[in-house]
Amino acid sequence: MSDLIVKVIVNAVGVFVAIQLVPQIKFAFGEDWWKLVVVAVILALVNSYLKPILKILSFPITLMTMGLFAFVLNAVLLLLVAFVSDVMGLGFTIGGFPPNFTSDSFVGALLGSIVISVVATLLGMVNSGRRIAF
Repeated sequence: MSDLIVKVIVNAVGVFVAIQLVPQIKFAFGEDWWKLVVVAVILALVNSYLKPILKILSFPITLMTMGLFAFVLNAVLLLLVAFVSDVMGLGFTIGGFPPNFTSDSFVGALLGSIVISVVATLLGMVNSGRRIAF
């Protein structure tokens, strides 16, 4: 349970940094920080349950592209998070998606997924000291 809470906090920080750095990502949560937490929960659930299945299914394509398809998969999953958050009425959009899917939305999702991955990696390195091996 605590691992899921840590993932949600890391994702919330990553999404916040992506909102600040990537101009295509729009999220007007204002004073409603709970909306950012809900988007982080959606992202944590997608990354925990759906991403491993899709990584296994897309392994041949990832192998042929020497790992570059992993970036595309992360971007598509971030677009899925934007779609789910739109259904929930949270207001998280990437380059006008949803409802309009354009190249701008895909590039924004690609850049956003890279920023979130970098932030998650950096925070993961900071967090690695809290685990105690027995």
